[in-house]
Amino acid sequence: MKYHSPPVLAFALFFIFSLQMPSLAQIQMPAASPAAYVSQVVGFTKISIDYSSPAVKGRKVFGDLEKFGVPWRAGANNPTTIEFSTSVNVGGKDLAPGKYTVFITPREFGSWSIHLNSKGNAIYAYMTDGKVDVDALLQDDAVTLEATPEISNNSKERLSYSISAEDNKMAKVIMEWEKVKLSFPVDTQVDQMLENFRKTF
Repeated sequence: MKYHSPPVLAFALFFIFSLQMPSLAQIQMPAASPAAYVSQVVGFTKISIDYSSPAVKGRKVFGDLEKFGVPWRAGANNPTTIEFSTSVNVGGKDLAPGKYTVFITPREFGSWSIHLNSKGNAIYAYMTDGKVDVDALLQDDAVTLEATPEISNNSKERLSYSISAEDNKMAKVIMEWEKVKLSFPVDTQVDQMLENFRKTF
């Protein structure tokens, strides 16, 4: 049997580990708030939401982590965005196709405000001296609508968004986190589009 000297063994081990180091360095730890994406076609419109999903982790979210009366970025990490492939109507306002940033203002009582930002800005674009400049944020809203939250006895650990096709004309966008469920309708204007097709052809 042939034995290798300690220096030879040490060199061999060093060589093996040096080959593995680049691949180990490329491994990233799981994100605390993993990226998420949801999409749904409603009528002729594709609605897509891109967001990061934070966890409750034993904290009180609304009223503590996210203060009442202060606009929140509706997710974590990068801005939460909603994109419409065609013109839609939200809160009584016609919105052009494109991508909008979502902000939510939670409140202790009554309805919450949902902001669709026309400029696609992050919440940090509206920070002054560590506080959100609400007036500046509202000026860039494509639409601000009010929605009454549903409070559940069961807590949802991770923030999630979903899109319901409903009657395939009027969609419902739903946000759930902790014990709160908040939703708002999106009119994909199917009847108007069909009428325009008839007039054209």
